[in-house]
Amino acid sequence: MKSIRVPLSGLIPLQGRRVESPLGELALFRLSDGGLRAVLNSCPHKGGSLAEGIVSGDFVFCTQHDWKICLKDGEAQAPDKGCVKAFTVRAEGGDAIIELEQS
Repeated sequence: MKSIRVPLSGLIPLQGRRVESPLGELALFRLSDGGLRAVLNSCPHKGGSLAEGIVSGDFVFCTQHDWKICLKDGEAQAPDKGCVKAFTVRAEGGDAIIELEQS
């Protein structure tokens, strides 16, 4: 399985970090409960940067038009429609391991 390793140092809870990957730029988040989430860094509405969005629970709000995107599955919340690719992330030895391919 293809993955990338990103240092967790400096990753502030509830703030996104832009991460380069072979699939394009990702947005990596540490949630308030310590959980990690990653999605493609492009809102399904107009391509806004999700890494700069406001995080609340398992959701990020795009700063351009306030779309609410679920960080678990990438789905936009009603009444909006759309989806961004979400990735499995785990912590390992001070790093985030982002799985780029699903099994």
